[in-house]
Amino acid sequence: MKKILLVLISLLACSGAAHADATLWTYTGTEGPANWGKLSPDYVMCDKGQNQSPINIQKALNTPLARLQIRYTAAGKDIVNNGHSIQVGFAAGNTLTLDNTRFELQQVHFHAPSENEIEGKSYPLEAHFVHADKQGHYAVIAVMFRIGKANPGLAKLWRQMPGEAGKPTLLKDSFKPVDLLPKSLAYYRYSGSLTTPPCTEGVRWLVLKNPITASRGQIEAFEKVMKHHNNRPIQPLNARVVVK
Repeated sequence: MKKILLVLISLLACSGAAHADATLWTYTGTEGPANWGKLSPDYVMCDKGQNQSPINIQKALNTPLARLQIRYTAAGKDIVNNGHSIQVGFAAGNTLTLDNTRFELQQVHFHAPSENEIEGKSYPLEAHFVHADKQGHYAVIAVMFRIGKANPGLAKLWRQMPGEAGKPTLLKDSFKPVDLLPKSLAYYRYSGSLTTPPCTEGVRWLVLKNPITASRGQIEAFEKVMKHHNNRPIQPLNARVVVK
């Protein structure tokens, strides 16, 4: 039971969904990213970690990477403004198989502008598909958005996007996570961390190479609700290698 509770607490921290946690860290001011590691002993990795995310992906090594084994069948369950992002929760049934391990999709949330960069390029919006295995290890698929045609998947979510932080509400429109994936699943891979406190390391990051589109209005609608940028600054790569 204790192990299960620790996993649940860590998942909430990953998403920023714990209401009590919302008062402990922010994206601006004295409780912003530069000071996360000082806000709580639980957040020490935000300062001391050597494999932190996000990063600027550059000079990636050409390596034969396995094709992503994604099986997304369950629709979105609920949507919430947790004070840090807009987050969509899912029932069981959406899986990513990676390194012979099955990861279950827990939630999808968004950052504007993007947290990761590709060859120094920042995107106006980034979605994180957060998965966890039975031991509480994380794998995150990141999808970039560029300005272009309105995104039908986002349109379904934004119609019910909560304007203020609060409790999750059930989704009325059927939304499937594949609605926010590009046709090509080519990706970069690196070892990193959660991009929010407690900045836990050992996260498998899979950043898709090809962005999808969102209209300027859709991105502005998200920014208006968030009221500020919700991206952690780029972290040092240190001794890590990025592969593609």
